Amino acid sequence: MLTVIGLLSTTFGVSVASALLPLISIELFAIGLVLKGPEIPWWLLAVVIATGQIGGKLLHYYAARGAIRLPKFFRRKSENERRGRWRQWLERFRSNCQQRPVWTGAVLLVSATASLPPFAAVAVVAGWAKVPLSTFLITGFVGRFVRFGALAIAPGAIIAWL
Repeated sequence: MLTVIGLLSTTFGVSVASALLPLISIELFAIGLVLKGPEIPWWLLAVVIATGQIGGKLLHYYAARGAIRLPKFFRRKSENERRGRWRQWLERFRSNCQQRPVWTGAVLLVSATASLPPFAAVAVVAGWAKVPLSTFLITGFVGRFVRFGALAIAPGAIIAWL
């Protein structure tokens, strides 16, 4: 049987992996851990998962910023691919992020909490839009903490309610 430290370390690893690979569900892992694992404080579980998620999303953020060089497979091949409606939308979004930092923080916070729009996509766009790292880290961590704190509390709350 794994110790609490071992479970938290595994949880951290799974949360980083799920931040990088959308096929891995940290939500299902966390619910399973809460239902079958030893008594881990909800806030500690939320901190570990939020830290791992933000750590993984930072790779997306830095890659979009150009700080991490991606393999050729992920890079654009020509200047023509950078034009069009999508590019115009991204340029407007970048401008909005720079002109309205409170709006930017709110979008990041809502996305990190509710995953609408998906936080993986918002992390990439935030990096591309050059959202300040502190804004990304703080709003992302707080949103993820709230999301996974609620998830960790939910099974116990439902059982107590029934």
